Amino acid sequence: MNILYEISQTAARFPDRTVMICKEGRLNYGDLARCTDLLAAAIQRLCKENRTPIPVYGHKSPLMLICFLACVKSGRGYCPIDVSVPWSRTMQIIKNIQPPFVLACEDPEETESADASVSFIKKDDILNLIEETDPAETEALTPVSGDDLFYMIFTSGSTGNPKGVQITSDCLNHYLDWSVGLGNTRDEKEGRIFLNQAPFSFDLSVMDLYTCLACGGTLFPLTKTEQADFSLLLPALANSGASVWVSTPSFADMCLRDPNFDSDLLPQLRLFLFCGETLTNRTAEKLSGRFPDAIIMNTYGPTESTVAVTEVKITPELIQNVNPLPVGRPKPGTWIEIHSPNGESLPDGEKGEIVILGNTVSTGYYRRPDLSAPVFF
Repeated sequence: MNILYEISQTAARFPDRTVMICKEGRLNYGDLARCTDLLAAAIQRLCKENRTPIPVYGHKSPLMLICFLACVKSGRGYCPIDVSVPWSRTMQIIKNIQPPFVLACEDPEETESADASVSFIKKDDILNLIEETDPAETEALTPVSGDDLFYMIFTSGSTGNPKGVQITSDCLNHYLDWSVGLGNTRDEKEGRIFLNQAPFSFDLSVMDLYTCLACGGTLFPLTKTEQADFSLLLPALANSGASVWVSTPSFADMCLRDPNFDSDLLPQLRLFLFCGETLTNRTAEKLSGRFPDAIIMNTYGPTESTVAVTEVKITPELIQNVNPLPVGRPKPGTWIEIHSPNGESLPDGEKGEIVILGNTVSTGYYRRPDLSAPVFF
């Protein structure tokens, strides 16, 4: 799959189809294609030969999506940073990247005290770049491809220090070849509404954002404010019209505390996709009871292997007979081995370290060969 091509095809066929819904309004595929091309040309003009990844700061706005795709269309990867990330960590990430500038879709209050060497292009300036760029400049764009960096997500892991996990264009496209068929078919997901729970700086969001775009769907993000207030959350869910639910199991647990969280609230919901945490039998059983027509899929995978690499459909038989629930079988193009402390592959049934091999494994941590060497091979 080529995700940029798929988006362009949806934009050409259905330019008026909504790609993202939020409080700021709606963005359609036609405007997404036009704005990303123009902003990509502006980024290329500003950066020239500098191919350093570009941080994109904000919170679930259509402009963030435009910035993501504009970066990759300009031939540069991007690094999402949500406003919920502490400012000290935000600046640490930016300093680790050493970018030509930061695309700030929301104005952080701390920019006045930020390092003077960090340049922020703020929302109004981003919009001006889009409006003032000559469309003829878009003809010279060379988007990322193959082993080029598509996006980078920083994770602390066990070290406490931010590590930039590099995901290439090939990694993402191989992942999407699989994710579009998770639970139900790509045709069944075509044009549907995908619920987004995780911030864009968390790898789980890739599952909903890019699977949605690959299927020509519509993304419905839940803001951090809505997720923190039940009086806002349930109405937001009811208004979403979501067919595909992507979240951590703990978020579903929180929603299940309200007896009104059921198929009457979300009559179009047909698929739950879970990753990032353990899905318990109790949670799966409750969801199955309240959403009898929905498929529940459990997946597993680290940020270092493009979100997830295993899948299993959670059936009533599994819920009743297997505890804890399994994470399933590896996707095509992925192999999982269990290794001993000295690195030897162990036979089935033995305990050890999970080793993932395949076509969605990261190329390593950004500018950290010391950390990459013990982990990637």
